Amino acid sequence: MSLRKTLQGTGVALVTPFTADNRVDFSSLGNVIEAMINGGVDYVVTLGTTGETPTLDKQEKLDIVNYTFEKVADRVPVVVGIGGNNTAELVKDLHHFPLDKAIAVLSASPSYNKPSQEGIFQHYKVLAAESPKPIILYNVPGRTSRNMTAATTLRLAHEVPNIGGMKEASGDMGQCALILRDRPEDFLLVSGDDALALPQIACGMDGVISVAGNAFPKEFSDMVRLCLKGDFAAAKKINDRLIEAYGLMFEENNPAGVKAFMAEQGLIGNYLRLPVVPLSEGLHAKVKAYLKK
Repeated sequence: MSLRKTLQGTGVALVTPFTADNRVDFSSLGNVIEAMINGGVDYVVTLGTTGETPTLDKQEKLDIVNYTFEKVADRVPVVVGIGGNNTAELVKDLHHFPLDKAIAVLSASPSYNKPSQEGIFQHYKVLAAESPKPIILYNVPGRTSRNMTAATTLRLAHEVPNIGGMKEASGDMGQCALILRDRPEDFLLVSGDDALALPQIACGMDGVISVAGNAFPKEFSDMVRLCLKGDFAAAKKINDRLIEAYGLMFEENNPAGVKAFMAEQGLIGNYLRLPVVPLSEGLHAKVKAYLKK
């Protein structure tokens, strides 16, 4: 199965809504999932960083995955996020999590312990061998403090079975160009940066795993589809309207930014788990002003 064919377009890294008393708000999560599907997104990602996974316990993660499969009901593909910096623990998760209905596993490269490129390669080699589903690499040096180079990505793509694609969020267009030039034919490469999705698709990327899509599923999905059709003039008109929103969403913290948008839209309550807090009053006022426009 080629992930490049099945996951082309817009994936959305789902937020995890919470109640005022700090529990997972499954009712709101169901509303979010319906909004994504009705908005035309191509697939959803559960338990990504945007879902505040560092503050979810193991049972909550299992419950969220199972609920997501139940609500999606095979209408769009589901990717499950399983990442971290303890390789052995992740192997246990790959065997323990309910992945039968998942199309792939998105796994961020290790954070904090800052492995060498060889360490990153060996980490993913172990995960790929143990995973029942294809692994999508996730390079996000802004969070992990260690960039996965194009050479390491291509080595994994060409040498390790069960590595199916990559979410690239380094912001390095030159690095992306090297991966696009030398990737295997069926290797999925998607943007991990909403603000760069348009130019990266123009360079040959297959789509994006988006944060902004939580708040603007139809607009963002329409923009990506136009890009994939080569109609960049029409895509740019949509993207120009969204550029300010991208900046507001990431100015202080993700997902505090996108949750503020979604709370103003009535999709979820504006609740986050510490150490993440809601947007400052001044920035939240800018979110309100943008939505009024």
